[in-house]
Amino acid sequence: MPVMPTSRRQLVTFAAASAAGAALSVLPGAPALASSRRALRQMTDGPFYPPARWRAQWSDWDADLTRVQQGRETLVARGEHLGLSLVVADTAGRLVDGAEVEIWQCDTMQHYRHPDVPREAADRTIRFDPGFQGFGAGRADARGELSFRTIRPVAYPGRTPHIHVKLRHVSFGEWTSQLFVAGDPGNARDFLWRNVPADDRAALEMRLAKPPAAAAAAEGPSLAWVTRHELVVPA
Repeated sequence: MPVMPTSRRQLVTFAAASAAGAALSVLPGAPALASSRRALRQMTDGPFYPPARWRAQWSDWDADLTRVQQGRETLVARGEHLGLSLVVADTAGRLVDGAEVEIWQCDTMQHYRHPDVPREAADRTIRFDPGFQGFGAGRADARGELSFRTIRPVAYPGRTPHIHVKLRHVSFGEWTSQLFVAGDPGNARDFLWRNVPADDRAALEMRLAKPPAAAAAAEGPSLAWVTRHELVVPA
């Protein structure tokens, strides 16, 4: 997805914007948004960030990672579907208007969508979930908000469940990090999590909640989880 820089940054505090009214992108039942006011711990892309030249071969990299169009058929991702509502703000409490946000993660079969990950195993069976995009992108609105539909991340050998996130905006450049599931027992064994200072961990922890029944079944397969998380970037 091409980056379309914007020079505008909202100079309103998050608290004031929240009081102005609920945004459409906020998922019913999502936990209250906690603000750590500490920037996301910056991390590397890792080995499975799908390169743009490879993504350009397909057009289905939208904010809904749980549906893949294959001809006339819509494939649906396996796993527990997650409504991920995000707010982009800086360490001074200002909302960021127009930030580009990308996420990527492995599927329930523990594989990423990446050119270095073979589609088939030696016995010709498919190695990954064909109904999961693996990568998605969106852009924050004037309130710094956007939403993704994805799956609850799963562990794979050596790593606790996590979602990679990359943000771009003319005001702060590019910022890459990872989001972890708060309280997951695998966090304590994860080498990246252990290297995050205790004071920086709250900014990386997604607190998942069960959605109301109406929200869970609003669109297609039920949402099993929802969360609302603030992505804090440098001021």
